[in-house]
Amino acid sequence: MAARNTQVATVEESSWERVKAAQASKLATLAPPWLIWPIVAGMGHTAHTLWGQAGGQTAAWSAIGLTLGTGVLSGVTWLVSHTRGILGRGSATVTTFATGMWVTSCSVAGIGQPVIGWFLLAGGVVTCAGWNIRTVIRSKHGVSGVVDPLAFLFDQGKGKAGLDGARMATIKAGERKIEAAMALPAGQKTVADVQKKTEHIEGAMGLPPGTLTVSPDTDRADRAKATLSDPRIMREPIPWPGPSRPGGSIAEPLRPGVWQDGDDVEYVIVGHHRQDMGKTGAGKSIGATWNMLAEIVTRTDVAVFAADITKGEQTLGPLRPALHRFETTKQGVRSLINDIHAQLKPRTDWLSARGYVNWEPGCGLTYWVLHLEEFPDIGEALGDAGMETLLKLLKAIRSAGGSVVMSLQRSDWTQMPTIARGQLANMCFGVANSHDAAFGLSEAQEDAGARPELWGSNQPGMAYLDAPGIDPARIAMPLRTFAWLDEHGKPDTAAIAAHAAAWPAEAKTVDEFTAAIARNTTPALTAVHDAPGSSSAEDQDSEEWSPEDDLSTPDPDPSLTADIDDPIEDDPDDQEWEFTPPDPTMTAAEARQTLRERLAEWLDEGRQDFTTADLSDLWTAAGLSRSWARKQIGQLREEGVLAYDDTTQRHLLISRPKAA
Repeated sequence: MAARNTQVATVEESSWERVKAAQASKLATLAPPWLIWPIVAGMGHTAHTLWGQAGGQTAAWSAIGLTLGTGVLSGVTWLVSHTRGILGRGSATVTTFATGMWVTSCSVAGIGQPVIGWFLLAGGVVTCAGWNIRTVIRSKHGVSGVVDPLAFLFDQGKGKAGLDGARMATIKAGERKIEAAMALPAGQKTVADVQKKTEHIEGAMGLPPGTLTVSPDTDRADRAKATLSDPRIMREPIPWPGPSRPGGSIAEPLRPGVWQDGDDVEYVIVGHHRQDMGKTGAGKSIGATWNMLAEIVTRTDVAVFAADITKGEQTLGPLRPALHRFETTKQGVRSLINDIHAQLKPRTDWLSARGYVNWEPGCGLTYWVLHLEEFPDIGEALGDAGMETLLKLLKAIRSAGGSVVMSLQRSDWTQMPTIARGQLANMCFGVANSHDAAFGLSEAQEDAGARPELWGSNQPGMAYLDAPGIDPARIAMPLRTFAWLDEHGKPDTAAIAAHAAAWPAEAKTVDEFTAAIARNTTPALTAVHDAPGSSSAEDQDSEEWSPEDDLSTPDPDPSLTADIDDPIEDDPDDQEWEFTPPDPTMTAAEARQTLRERLAEWLDEGRQDFTTADLSDLWTAAGLSRSWARKQIGQLREEGVLAYDDTTQRHLLISRPKAA
């Protein structure tokens, strides 16, 4: 396997040759003032020879004409240098005026006059040296008119990219990347305009696609931050280097891969949920699932619950020893979601009683990571009730100390509830086209020019990541996840299985709530509900149990006995019971109007779907049945107010209903 290469490869295209030429010609930038100096002297001497020696009116008119010309040239210089700073604009104008006045004076008095000669010598040296000093300083600092290889290359191509007036300057140049600042023409271009032009800029500069990443400067709207790195170093798989912080806390960063600029990805999973999306063959299972979980299971204060009812053991099976619970059946995943949800309120109550608003490292509770592989199939298996539970879990588990990760191929509304997608961070691998990319990227990533459709399944492991804690300058920078490949280039299940076996779930000490959910392991249990006078399990098991130990009241009639298999006979004195429905509190017309008002309120709240059962209070209050609700929903679908999602079996809110 190729060794990891973190250095930017040398670009051999003509563009980089031009950069070298610019670097070699730095001394040439100092020469122009000194070359112009003798030319000015010659102009003054020539003017004196033509008009000054004639004396009288000829010399006077020559002086008047040259003075007017000097004024015009000085004004033109001031106007055309408007894009420069006040120092640069003033220097150019003063130099033009001083030069013109010297020529005028020389045309009258001649270059042989001592004063004229002294101004030529002293003034010329000072002026030329001043421009050289300014050129050198500008080449080292600032954005305005920077003379460096990157600025040279950008200036050569910015016109072709439609960015006339923009300037770029190198801020920091390293072995792996170049960090630069870009100044935009104020009021004419925005950072968003530049982000949309990154491909054009790369083409105009002759650079490989994906070289340039542009992000806003939070201090100046007319400036942007640019990072240039060589995308070709990402073409080869990068072997997994081992866990980054074994034995640490889950609150410390995970390292699932390497950014294109050569820096390690550092991603903190605590406090949010994440969506992993990518087409088949894009490396999502190994790149995200294996790398993330391989890091997570090495942390001491976290438990992983997982489910995959589509591929079963194929992806997550090798990690089973390190998982606190792993479900591969529909019934199992429903049970898992319900069990986690049942423990949320006890956990939040426990945290609140100890002064915690959210889960924190060292609070005493184990952090939870719920990983749902091939989520659309899991969502279908959950049904309406199970999906409602999952959505409630998404809202509450973050503060209780947990994150949910959903992995899928295409996160459109038929595969992922929109209310859930809005709460997820984004990790997007290669996709089929730009339309699919919109479901896997955040709006900020799209604006910054992220294009996962360029990879498809041809570069497995390449991804974009936008999550809390990720530098905004990197959300559109490609990363490459580590490759778990054997010597034949195939997924190395033996390696991931060995890693999981080295970090078994049963070796971790977990809290009572985590232990109530965990299966297929017997984790050490930390009591979190210690009560005064309570005894340990060892003490309780030391004595034999008898039924009388659990009785709290005396038997009211010891003469009555029964066996578990004895039939239960009806009491002849019992009367037949009938259900009496409650009296209606609204008419059918009022129920119809209330239904439409409720749908309008849900739209205002941002809710996008619901089930028929959500309307049960309406038909009950009107003394009607479920069939009434179905009829009303059917009418609303005909009006274009509602639609139906066969996958999730939920009614979708499309538009605001009219009054009944």
